[in-house]
Amino acid sequence: MTGRAHTLLLFGATGDLSRRMLLPSLCALHAEKLVPEDLRIVGTARSEMNDAQFRNFARDALEKFLPAERRGGMADFLNRLSYQQLDVTAPEGYAELAKKAGPGEDLAIFLSTAPSLFKPTIEGLASAGLAGAKDGKGARISLEKPLGSDLASSAAINDAVATAFPENRIFRIDHYLGKETVQNLLALRFANLFFEPLWRSQYIDHVQITVAETVGLESRVDFYDDAGALRDMVQNHMLQLLALVAMEPPGSFDANAVRDEKVKVLRALRPVSADEIVTGQYRGGASAGQIVPGYDEELGRDSDTETFVALKAHVDNWRWRGVPFYLRTGKRLARRVTEIIVQFRQVPHSIFPGAKMKPNRLVIGIQPEENISLTLMAKVPGIDQQGMVLRSVPLDIAMPDAFSGKFKRIAYERLLLDLIEGDQTLFVRRDEVEAQWQWIDAIRETWAREGITPKPYAAGSWGPSAAIALAERDGVSWHE
Repeated sequence: MTGRAHTLLLFGATGDLSRRMLLPSLCALHAEKLVPEDLRIVGTARSEMNDAQFRNFARDALEKFLPAERRGGMADFLNRLSYQQLDVTAPEGYAELAKKAGPGEDLAIFLSTAPSLFKPTIEGLASAGLAGAKDGKGARISLEKPLGSDLASSAAINDAVATAFPENRIFRIDHYLGKETVQNLLALRFANLFFEPLWRSQYIDHVQITVAETVGLESRVDFYDDAGALRDMVQNHMLQLLALVAMEPPGSFDANAVRDEKVKVLRALRPVSADEIVTGQYRGGASAGQIVPGYDEELGRDSDTETFVALKAHVDNWRWRGVPFYLRTGKRLARRVTEIIVQFRQVPHSIFPGAKMKPNRLVIGIQPEENISLTLMAKVPGIDQQGMVLRSVPLDIAMPDAFSGKFKRIAYERLLLDLIEGDQTLFVRRDEVEAQWQWIDAIRETWAREGITPKPYAAGSWGPSAAIALAERDGVSWHE
């Protein structure tokens, strides 16, 4: 934990992320009086605007993307905003930005720009005195993904940032870590005694993690065709979810203690063999009741980029020996859902003759619904001549809005607040990022060596049939 910031500097302030997520999140935090009363928010981008025009821009974004009941004190929030035009590649512009932002000692910087602009931006900030001192005092910086396209490019970005900011002032964002149910996973595991003794290979059969989207390329055409599903989703979001499921109990809820345990999991991941991974690319089909084109039709050219990945991972340590982790993600799938399934083992012996026993299953829903459910075997009410009849029933939390509160928060609310407060617990450390890339790079090397190319699947399906076979040859069915 570092000190509280009193100025927040937003790079890319007129971009799509700012409109949809950052400005609405900050306004919501303001409405709940969670940010310092004297917090100033300075936006910067290439667009030519003055303060009044930026405030009008922000007002339009809030009215479109933030529910009316969460806009309390919007006029006061808009008064926090100011703007300074800047071309980040022009060093001479940073002096004016420094005048607008003020001293770097209590400054938090949110960098939402293309990775190719990170290096000139860092150099400009340092030259204008906005980076603070190298001894750990001074400004902190938050970086949006993508942080590279492989281990080498990621290391180059991290090296560039490290020239001006020490590690305890670098906040790497994975917005999934800001989601309520992802944080609830930590509470579920480490605040409830009855789960921890069972959270190991003796009692867990397998784990599934699914991140399924119904959308196609939308506005991310060039980025996505360069990245693909493996680098866009598995390298960051899905590996972070896996690490939270598999990590050992940290000594405390401290940023380094939590991240120390996550990186141990990432370093324990076994290399994936060619028969443990399936890639796919969607073709035309029906999605959400509409006929949609295939990936190459949307792209306007042929491409071998994967829009679907399913793989079987293993964490080679004592706790998880022999437990497969099945990961699946893709675009134009049958349903939009992000969830974690923890499948427990079957009871060793059934005392109920003829009963169709089903193992207990923990379902952690992350989106679109945030919920946690545990299936149990229970007696069917009534009297039966054949004895006791059992069925699997879900044990749900009965409280309404138990996991999302009275309203569904934007994941960036938690992360922006922690950036302002200086808490790195829900941000990703450099060694985590590099461990993730090392594992992903090995998968891509296997693809190249084995000549693995994406298999076609129809839009609106659950991906290539080979993905079903990947799990079913182990006696496992994907949770759908």
